Amino acid sequence: MPWFRWLTILWFAPLAMAAQTISSPNGQLTLRAYVSKGQPTYELFYGDEPVVKPSHLGLELANFPSLLTNFEVASVDSSSFDETWKPVWGEKSAIRNRYNELAVRFKERTAACRDMVVRFRLYDEGVGFRYELPRQPQLDNVIVKEERTQFAMPGNHQAYWIAGDYDTNEYDYQITRLSEIRQRMPKAVTPNATQSPIGPTAVQTALLMKTDGGLYINIHEAALVNYSAMHLVLNDTTMVFESCLTPDALGQKACIRCPFNTPWRTIMVSNDPRTLLDSKLTLNLNEPCKLEDTSWIHPVKYIGVWWEMITGKSTWSYADYQPVVLGQTNFAKLKPTGRHGADSTNVKRYIDFAARHGFSQVLVEGWNEGWEDNWRKLHNYSFTQAYPDYPLQRLQAYAQERGVKLMMHHETSSSVLNYERQLDDAYKLMNSHGIDVVKSGYVGDIFPNGGHHFDQWMVEHYLHCIKEAAKHRIMVNAHEAVRPTGLCRTYPNMIGNESARGTEFHAMEGCSPGHVAILPFTRLMGGPMDYTPGIFETDISKVNPNNKCRMRATLCNQLALYVVLYSPLQMAADLPENYEKHLDAFQFIKDVAVDWDDSHYLEAEPGEYITVARKAKGSPNWFVGCVAGLHAHMANVSLSFLEPGKKYLATIYKDGAKADIDKFTADYVIEQRTVTHRSNLRIRAVKGGGFAISIKPLERGEKVKKVKK
Repeated sequence: MPWFRWLTILWFAPLAMAAQTISSPNGQLTLRAYVSKGQPTYELFYGDEPVVKPSHLGLELANFPSLLTNFEVASVDSSSFDETWKPVWGEKSAIRNRYNELAVRFKERTAACRDMVVRFRLYDEGVGFRYELPRQPQLDNVIVKEERTQFAMPGNHQAYWIAGDYDTNEYDYQITRLSEIRQRMPKAVTPNATQSPIGPTAVQTALLMKTDGGLYINIHEAALVNYSAMHLVLNDTTMVFESCLTPDALGQKACIRCPFNTPWRTIMVSNDPRTLLDSKLTLNLNEPCKLEDTSWIHPVKYIGVWWEMITGKSTWSYADYQPVVLGQTNFAKLKPTGRHGADSTNVKRYIDFAARHGFSQVLVEGWNEGWEDNWRKLHNYSFTQAYPDYPLQRLQAYAQERGVKLMMHHETSSSVLNYERQLDDAYKLMNSHGIDVVKSGYVGDIFPNGGHHFDQWMVEHYLHCIKEAAKHRIMVNAHEAVRPTGLCRTYPNMIGNESARGTEFHAMEGCSPGHVAILPFTRLMGGPMDYTPGIFETDISKVNPNNKCRMRATLCNQLALYVVLYSPLQMAADLPENYEKHLDAFQFIKDVAVDWDDSHYLEAEPGEYITVARKAKGSPNWFVGCVAGLHAHMANVSLSFLEPGKKYLATIYKDGAKADIDKFTADYVIEQRTVTHRSNLRIRAVKGGGFAISIKPLERGEKVKKVKK
């Protein structure tokens, strides 16, 4: 043990006598909990290296004396747990949940003598902890003014972050030292439809950091229920983060009824970034599935009338923007724009394409009345009345005849009461037409009660929709909602979320080439993302001549995203005609699975590259994806995950010799090789590029082809 570590132990010797210690099952992580000057305190070590220095815990209350000081340790309970559970869908068919637990009961040394329990669960790759408040005479209906949870960093780490904001997480990731966050913040806060930046050093979770010694640290939360979402505010002098909860319209952070458990605060740490990517700690901290029957829940690969509107080629609205009144306006008498995306003829074109290429569903946005006048209105949309050119019943029948389903779209424009008022009827309409997936959206300021997208009331609204959808056997993909915290374990009909900067921004301000090589370390820690990949035509002016944007990613990068960015809900987001120009490359999107038996993270460095191999659910087929971020990457892919003694056919889709993200994004090569578990593949991906590999058992007599383009 280093001499300075002995000094630390000697310096805190009086505290150490009362400190409670717990280690991870493999002994790599150690956590200590104790009282320092009356304040509940914890610290975390990875081996002998401090991960979190002594950090205080507590809750500042508005209607009772705060739970911050004058505490002592009253009792301690410890236990261990080890189980293996099977998710309805996921990256693996079985997940191990193993931890050592320490529950510390802190008691006030005051006349009130109130208890506050902090429960720590230590896994091999990190820790989760939460506050538990028993119901007591002076602790019943509680208004939380602020949560005072600290995360004291031992150094000026490199951080991968987005700006703290109560209403949006659709920002491009920044890579700076902690001390540089304040300076970078003005550039990090870019325009959005609704936003409420918190401050010059506030960042969002999941936050990724890398120490100079090579440790990777992730701070997030799990099981966010009946509470507001947590952000982090950095003291850039001491390098101490403190939690910052999202306020409601009255400025209150949370209103709780005791007994109550807060969400888990999570810290993951490893010297191997692949360990973080492979971790299921967030899922494990959530409750088991609460749905008795999950047979109706299934992964989905879909296309949709969406990119047309995002690029500006088509419109969501049937007519030009003008005042309309639902239930009174006769939309059939309005003059159509002539560019309405949800036109029957256009939708049939997408249905036919889906049927030809094996996609199970077609999303149609802008199908319903109200898009002409949708801003800050109590009655801004109907979720049961279709536009004149969208005969829902006939289109659904047309789709069903071809083995395809329509996917419903519910954009609320954050008029939340309007949506909740219609929710049951909207879900019943879906049931009547056999539609089992809805994409919901929350663009704009919360209306009419104010507040923020990530406050307690909205967090409960999103979960309410999930629960109600489950009663109707409907799966939900929510956009602009709070970022996931592993609740998809408890409610697996929550099959998708946006909650980050996705593909749509490539038709606007764009995304950094390293963005998709950071998302798995941050946003995807809480659950899958509906990133909407698969854009083949990167010159947006060829879709809409009035839009001069260019997407800075290669075609093979887009293929790789289907493997790298895990989701049971995957969209082929481009227009059918753009896929028809590259049907050989499109074959990978048709072949790739969306549910998995196993996953292996082969190599990773945040912002630079990620290479993943996944085995399709109930199949011997494997798929590999690699994205390169800020720089080109030469991957060395070991296929040792394949079954020994068998030969496989690998079809490789990789960046061509001229490929780059500014001029030749569609330069690619397709080749085939015979491989075994002893094979190693060296493949180069350009900056913002990547490669994708489809691997299946080699059939007797099957010939290997080489195709170049």
